[in-house]
Amino acid sequence: MDDMVKAAMKKWPNVPACYGWLGLDAKGDWYMRDDAAQNAGPFGEPDSPKVAKGARLQHHGLIEFIKRNYQADASGCWYFQNGPQKVYVDLEAAPWVLHFDHAMQPRTHLGRPFPIDTVWTDERELVYVSHAGELAVVRSQDMALFADCWEKAQWPLQATTRSDLEKNFQFTRHPTPKP
Repeated sequence: MDDMVKAAMKKWPNVPACYGWLGLDAKGDWYMRDDAAQNAGPFGEPDSPKVAKGARLQHHGLIEFIKRNYQADASGCWYFQNGPQKVYVDLEAAPWVLHFDHAMQPRTHLGRPFPIDTVWTDERELVYVSHAGELAVVRSQDMALFADCWEKAQWPLQATTRSDLEKNFQFTRHPTPKP
């Protein structure tokens, strides 16, 4: 976490959290969701109109700031610490998005190495990988690379559902305020 974020948290300890305004899609892109996007439907659901995703963030500095301050709370809700405010993230698929770097090593959307233990598929035919109790969805652009690696490694493959993944890996796709 950035030092300036830690300082802001000390200076303003009781800033209310923000929900519904930020999303992470299955490609690793961040989306800002204004009132219109939120009113159009839930983030990343197959039956929601495309406008429900919101506007894809493109500002490199803002994206890097979000990535440095992205984490989970004790209940499995992922957020980005924006100064003193927690901005909870709606997840299209999983807390991590997997891609392959130039050396064919699996990495998260934050650039962190992510060794693969098990492979999962859900009812939407998305491919997920797990390691040490954490879950990542494989980015669609990397499916051919993933298939090549899978043929060599033969990681165990298991069928599951999105709701079971969320429960078994203890994360919340759509965080809501606690009463």
